[in-house]
Amino acid sequence: METWHIHIKGQVQGVGFRPFVYRLAIDNRLNGWVCNTTDGVHIEINATKNQALFFHDLLLKKSPKLAVISGHSIEPINHQYYSDFRIIHSKNKGEANLLLTPDFSMCEDCREELNAENNRRKNYPFITCTNCGPRFSITHQLPYDRETTTMSKFELCPTCQKEYNDPIDRRYYSQTNSCPVCNIQLSLYDANQNLLTQKNKECMDMVVNKWRSGKIVAIKGIGGYLLTCDAGNILTVNKLRRRKHRPTKPFAVMYPSLEYLSEQIEIPKEELKALTSIESPIVILDNLPSSKTETLAPGLECLGVMLPYTPLYDLLLKEFGKPIVATSGNRSNSPIVFQDEKALSDLTKIADYILVNNREIVVPQDDSVVKFSPKHRQKIILRRSRGMAPSYVQPALKLTTEKILSTGAMLKSTFTFLHRGNTFISQYLGDLESFDTQENYRHTVNHFFRLFDDHPEVILADKHPQYFSTIYGQQLAQSLDVSIEKIQHHVAHFGAALGEHNLLNSKELILGVIWDGTGLGDDGHIWGGEFFKYENYEFTRSFHFDYFDFILADKMPKEPRISALCATWDIEEARAYLRPKFTPVEWQVYLKKLERGSSLKTSSVGRLFDAVASLLGIMDKSNYEGEAAMLLEKVASDYFKNTNLDDSEAYFLEKEPNVKALMSGIIDDLNKGKSKGFIAAKFHFSLVMLVKQIASHLQVKKLVFSGGVFQNSLLVDLMNEYLSKDFQLYFHHKLSPNDENISFGQLICYRINQLKKQKVRLFSVVE
Repeated sequence: METWHIHIKGQVQGVGFRPFVYRLAIDNRLNGWVCNTTDGVHIEINATKNQALFFHDLLLKKSPKLAVISGHSIEPINHQYYSDFRIIHSKNKGEANLLLTPDFSMCEDCREELNAENNRRKNYPFITCTNCGPRFSITHQLPYDRETTTMSKFELCPTCQKEYNDPIDRRYYSQTNSCPVCNIQLSLYDANQNLLTQKNKECMDMVVNKWRSGKIVAIKGIGGYLLTCDAGNILTVNKLRRRKHRPTKPFAVMYPSLEYLSEQIEIPKEELKALTSIESPIVILDNLPSSKTETLAPGLECLGVMLPYTPLYDLLLKEFGKPIVATSGNRSNSPIVFQDEKALSDLTKIADYILVNNREIVVPQDDSVVKFSPKHRQKIILRRSRGMAPSYVQPALKLTTEKILSTGAMLKSTFTFLHRGNTFISQYLGDLESFDTQENYRHTVNHFFRLFDDHPEVILADKHPQYFSTIYGQQLAQSLDVSIEKIQHHVAHFGAALGEHNLLNSKELILGVIWDGTGLGDDGHIWGGEFFKYENYEFTRSFHFDYFDFILADKMPKEPRISALCATWDIEEARAYLRPKFTPVEWQVYLKKLERGSSLKTSSVGRLFDAVASLLGIMDKSNYEGEAAMLLEKVASDYFKNTNLDDSEAYFLEKEPNVKALMSGIIDDLNKGKSKGFIAAKFHFSLVMLVKQIASHLQVKKLVFSGGVFQNSLLVDLMNEYLSKDFQLYFHHKLSPNDENISFGQLICYRINQLKKQKVRLFSVVE
């Protein structure tokens, strides 16, 4: 008999891996030990070679469902004798090399115990086990053990300690374990910061009563505070809109149970699977009657819904018996609030009551958001955050061994940290336009550095010199005395999609269709309607939408009428449709600006969506980013429910993405009295036909799509419908198509540049 050492890397901490190893070893009558360290799980056993290999195989095949194994090894070592098998205390020596475990929604075992009459945790709002509960949001340091989390201050009662020490118990080494005796405590405050009660049952009863009386309650969850109220109380919902300065942006709704939701709304199987997953995201449900959406998602026939993913929400919603609005607890343009003091100072201006608990949150996270395209059921991640972030696992993707921080973009920001071969893409961090959001960005970056007790050797950033993320990257590179490289925004989008599908070493030419709202181009203009070729590790901008004037800075993205004016400037017939949208003074001032010509131009497809929405009378001034495009998509979707279009009806009849031809065609259809639905549908269809024409011209078979425009599920469906027979289509499936993927794309572009240099060196040697 020999001694064998097994090393398991990946998402293997906080998922019950050590108890699983213990039970498996006992079942197989093996002696030795298992231990968490900063680079994963280590195991030593006394066994014959066949026994060891069989045990190693079982570890991989039967690992806990929440585990993600990214690497493993087994080797014989100097013989040591063990008389039993045990879990030994974690070791935190050495450099961290493991994946971070995300926060998990409440498991079915805990849900059952929560409602069981004779269970000691019945109605305990913080019930957890090794299969569920917070992980990433409460971890101070690695490895993941109770003393390195915010649970360290909660001393286990004798009964919980017994569970914690019992290898057969589901809570064996459950670091978040607690019960009503050694409890996490709720506290309820009013808007004047007066403490009303600190008894858990009283707090929950009062919250439910406050909802019933039309009050707004801020509740501390896993990743931060949510603002909640009765979703069916129109007056209260509108009051929340006024206080949050959110006049039309959709609110997410939390339903009491899947059964309740199913009685109200028909749920397709893909949405059902997402709703009940361990990530428990907000899921967008489409084709709902306006009676269900008019207050919660004005102008849309869809609704973001979720189920209670914590025991606290489950108990509150079960007692309330109706759905609630559950939107991020923050002020306009600020990050989600996660600190109790800030909640009591900031959220009391919005909420009537604040429900606090004394389990600290280390790092904040919004709820993740997903949707599925109506016809082809393509999954589209709109926000990757709680439950999904931060680890990104793709074993086949081979990246550099350097430690790299990619700082991402300005809007919908994330950062990516490559550390010892592990890729971490941060949770959604918001738009870096306010001081609070910038501080949260810094806080989260520094948290990662503390977790791994390490810093990057290379910094990557966007080329836009005024992005906060770029400025931060420059400052960090200077303070650490490391190099910084800047990656063009849309090339990074393309890189992100190439990375997701591991296409870096593709031998075939690939066409990248990169459409979004804004991003600084290499020529100093605002790009956003780009066609790139990728071949031999080179990116080439092959086509782009014609430039049109970009005026009035940030005002233009917020007012679709301005995009319409700029995109149709040289079309005389358009002015009759546009002039009523402006005051006489505005019209005169804006015309003079356009007569002089702007030094800043744009090729943005996002702005074209705005322009078309304004021309069709759908929206002239947006209340939130993407509103006009979403409403235009709805109008087009309604038309496509009954009618299809053919190739001859496209606005682009050639391969050139000609903006004047597009806008002239739309004005011509308006003059002919064509319906809004027809024109909106034809616009979407024309974009698809344009991609087909350009791809055919370039003789490309692989098409990659990225950029915020591809959050449009109708457009994604149309691309699949009309292009998939002739081309291989690659959309994002693990990341959002919007700017959240920029930081990962920067990392991929850096790797591509390395591969290009290696090829050049190899070619030189061969030559």
